[in-house]
Amino acid sequence: MVTSSKVKDLREEIELLIPSLGDRKLQRIAEKVLANERLSEEDALQLFESDELAFIGLLADYKSRQRNGDYAYFVVNVQINPTNVCIYGCRFCAFAVKGRNHPRAYEMSIDEILQKVGQIYELGGREVHMVGGIPPHWRYEDYLNLLREIKRHYPDVVLKAYTAIEVYHLTKLSKKSVREVLLDLKEAGLDVLPGGGAEIFNEEKRKVIAPYKASAEEYLKIHREAHLLGIPTNITMLYGHIEDYRDRVEHMSRVRELQDETGGFQVFIPLKYHPEGTELGGELTSSVDDLKTIAVARLFLDNFDHIKAYWVTLGERVAQLALNYGADDIDGTILEERIVHAAGTKAALGHAKERLINLIRDAGKIPAERDTFYNIIKVYG
Repeated sequence: MVTSSKVKDLREEIELLIPSLGDRKLQRIAEKVLANERLSEEDALQLFESDELAFIGLLADYKSRQRNGDYAYFVVNVQINPTNVCIYGCRFCAFAVKGRNHPRAYEMSIDEILQKVGQIYELGGREVHMVGGIPPHWRYEDYLNLLREIKRHYPDVVLKAYTAIEVYHLTKLSKKSVREVLLDLKEAGLDVLPGGGAEIFNEEKRKVIAPYKASAEEYLKIHREAHLLGIPTNITMLYGHIEDYRDRVEHMSRVRELQDETGGFQVFIPLKYHPEGTELGGELTSSVDDLKTIAVARLFLDNFDHIKAYWVTLGERVAQLALNYGADDIDGTILEERIVHAAGTKAALGHAKERLINLIRDAGKIPAERDTFYNIIKVYG
């Protein structure tokens, strides 16, 4: 833990503001934050329902700097989406197609995937984030061989691959247990599980937006088993569709409980829903809602070191603002991403490292290039 020199000033500012708040519940929450007391689910709901965004952001910035100093992290990485052919028909997804004959269907060859890994490798990047559709024609060995081939050509890259939804599918495909599948993936080269597929844990809403996916319980079981095997994981929350504030709090509460149990999560990532081209439809959330969600996550998830402002879904400017609303990580260079872009995000692709450094600097934070495990590679003062 690296405490910011600004923490004392932020604390004094918060203490001065507390008496002027008209909301006694918010005053009590602020007092709990300063006393390092755990917030309750009702506290989190109160924060979501409050109009005091600036003050909530101040609280979250205080907690973020208390934990990570003035650093904001980024990583030089590549995201690879091997195919958009998928057996699931998630109503919030504009990326996937049902069959290989669909006019938008694509499937990358191993050579194409290795070429993309090579591009980031030449730039000094060592993280490969690989997620995609779940095609009906892929065999169990296909998933393993893809990892093996990447590791054979680039043995020192870190493979952050296959969401818990893909792992769940592999248990059905192979008739193996979650533990056995994870051990096979680990042997093949898997280093980290990405956090995708969490969506929202409220089962009623989950059945509406992703009726055929693994349940919340099944999803969390896979992450628990990964943690027990020494495989760190990330965790997401898709917000801004048909869920409400209580659903978000419930989701974060279940995440916090598992983190209390295992300590295996590296980062929490709120993912802004993009409705364009989806069956579910709807409207984009406001920037106010985005910043509030980041801030509440930082305040509620007191057992997480890192909260990510994923610039691909938030856009550059909101992600930059979020670095002063509780986030300490802006993700990475990515180079290519197809899933969220299929749903209409206007975030630019192919971020150069210098661009991320400048975004962080302009937010008043110190850029820190990290590896997948949040070890600092270089600080750009």
